[in-house]
Amino acid sequence: MNDHSAKFPKFYMTEAAPCPYLEGQMERKVFTDLVGEDAAKRHETLNLMGFRRSQNIIYRPACEGCAKCISVRVRAQEFEPGKTMARTLKKFKTLRIEDQDPLASAEQFELLKTYLSTRHAGGGMVSMDEFEYSEMVESSPVTTRLVEYHEAGPEGTVNLKGSLVGVGLTDVMSDGLSLVYSFFNTEKGYSGLGTFIILDHILKAKAAGLKYVYLGYWIKDSRTMAYKARFQPLDYLGEGGWQPLPKQIP
Repeated sequence: MNDHSAKFPKFYMTEAAPCPYLEGQMERKVFTDLVGEDAAKRHETLNLMGFRRSQNIIYRPACEGCAKCISVRVRAQEFEPGKTMARTLKKFKTLRIEDQDPLASAEQFELLKTYLSTRHAGGGMVSMDEFEYSEMVESSPVTTRLVEYHEAGPEGTVNLKGSLVGVGLTDVMSDGLSLVYSFFNTEKGYSGLGTFIILDHILKAKAAGLKYVYLGYWIKDSRTMAYKARFQPLDYLGEGGWQPLPKQIP
């Protein structure tokens, strides 16, 4: 008997839970494991179907009566920052950017806890401990990079790397980058830093000749997820496959 388990993985469904993005809605997810020699290939295939990776699993929403989570991706080679985004790039141009292997640190974890308490106080990740954070960063069956954004250190010092202000965890695929998760300093002086992290990944993809930057799910009616529509030109995954998202959202 032939073993088809690698080609046809078994999918599972989560129990219904309150949606973290839309009040009064319940969410469910369909997911499968990313294991074995074909994990990377499976990841790329399912990514094109709107799935997202979290550690060693890959999932997508499967909510009853709701389909507002829309997979989106930036067409990196066509992207040109507008005036507002150009100002954001200029504002943070002095940050020291380090692209490295996905290794967790105490400094990253402290930044994450502050970010979650200010931006996602009611979310499920608030209770994450340091071990769980390490698992999130380091447990990946595919090619993953961790990008740190630091303030420049004091002039004249040996180590010019200052305080950590942002982190981006990113999967590298054959057609682009998939921004798994990002977090950053949310103090008033760092307004726009989240946008800068996305812009930096778009420019990295563009320079590397990659077609897309996958941003996960865009939710038009969610205050914390609607911003993704600003990164044009943007594709969304609809019933007819990937297609351009209009600049003016009806």
